[in-house]
Amino acid sequence: MACSDWSLLHAKVHRTLRSRCLLPRDRRILVAVSGGQDSLCLMKLLLDLQSKWRWHLGIAHCNHQWRSDAAANATYVAQLAQAWNTPFYSETTDRVLRSEAAARQWRYQALSAIAQKHQYQYIVTGHTASDRAETLLYNLIRGSGADGLQSLTWYRALTPEISLVRPLLEVTREETAQFCQDMQLEVWEDSTNQDLKYARNRIRQELLPYLHQFNPKVEQTLAQTAEIFHAEVEYLESVAHQLQQKATITNDDATVKLDCFVLRNAPLALQRRVIRRVLQQTLQTAPSFVQIEKIITLITAPNGSQTDPLPGGAIAQIKQNCLWIYSSVVEEK
Repeated sequence: MACSDWSLLHAKVHRTLRSRCLLPRDRRILVAVSGGQDSLCLMKLLLDLQSKWRWHLGIAHCNHQWRSDAAANATYVAQLAQAWNTPFYSETTDRVLRSEAAARQWRYQALSAIAQKHQYQYIVTGHTASDRAETLLYNLIRGSGADGLQSLTWYRALTPEISLVRPLLEVTREETAQFCQDMQLEVWEDSTNQDLKYARNRIRQELLPYLHQFNPKVEQTLAQTAEIFHAEVEYLESVAHQLQQKATITNDDATVKLDCFVLRNAPLALQRRVIRRVLQQTLQTAPSFVQIEKIITLITAPNGSQTDPLPGGAIAQIKQNCLWIYSSVVEEK
């Protein structure tokens, strides 16, 4: 690209990619493009940086069929891919997606299928620091612990062969809008972003502007907080895994048996993490704070103490100075 087209944002993202080793050279990279400002900004940046990194880029668009202009939106992204001489792939859902969570799950499944079929090693999305701030607030309001507050992460494995990368987590939505304007990129406006029935839109349009009165850089600050949480969660999970291994006496499909003495001598934060890990395995669902706390109290309880039945009939009991967690009441006998 010409030197005159090299912007501060090009330099910023280039430094981020290099310092964090997010997208190695000579890799096949699938870019999720909705047509909105964030994904267009990301795609243009990667196209401009492509010669430096020798990537092989492709564009993927997922049609949720939520809007009357969804088909036209997909056509617009296909035209952009053609203008940029970049391979294009599109998926349209064949079922009704009734929630943001369902849409997100389908979208990542669709992207992973495209990547696997066409041998892309990385899927990249245009999530920004603004998205990270909104996700932190959303999860905080819902009562998430530190794991939820770390919100969006730079990198995670979707399959053994395919990784999800978010290169713009230090870039705000204000910056992507300015970049699109400077580069004369025509943004496809998503009308659902204005619909206040979605909690994230209310956070974006009502809560964050209010918080700006207290901190004009609230989005960057919250994104940095999420980054701090991410490092701390990684560390705590590593230590909790070691503690779980040390405390585990029996662990099979029906029963988990833990040494109460080992657990009692660990900090409460690690006790909670170990119990949560065990319950996730036993209940096959995310345990609630109340369920975890009920079992924490058992660790120091006398033999014979037990919880009320947990979801699915699971139960926890103290026997022989050990914490036994059964997948159902039947296994208690």
